[in-house]
Amino acid sequence: MLKEWMISNPKISIILLSFLITLIMTLITKRFTNQTRMKELKKMQKDGQKKIKESVGDHKKMMETQKEMMGYSMELMKHSFKPMLFTFIPLLILFWWIKGIYATSSIGGSWIWYYLVTGIISSIIFRKIFNVA
Repeated sequence: MLKEWMISNPKISIILLSFLITLIMTLITKRFTNQTRMKELKKMQKDGQKKIKESVGDHKKMMETQKEMMGYSMELMKHSFKPMLFTFIPLLILFWWIKGIYATSSIGGSWIWYYLVTGIISSIIFRKIFNVA
């Protein structure tokens, strides 16, 4: 029944599916990451960008600041990978299933674009709503 509805309403169903998956991913990210530390790291990166702009003539100071920022980026990436451990395999299986459903529908090869655009927009919204770094 769900599959038939998805095939008969491909645009609506892929948008709703993307919205739901993004919601779940956002909640998992919030749950399994240290939000306080991630916000600190993002603030430090922003401050580092300001320092770089201020030290345009001082090559040595720019390099030191970039090195600091690289450390922040690496730690931020480490925190961001944690939720991926829980979601990577289920998402692969889900995409394989979705592709099978929409391959024969009217949105055939373009379903991924509907998914991506909806996912990006809803991710921005959910991250603001749930205050996720």
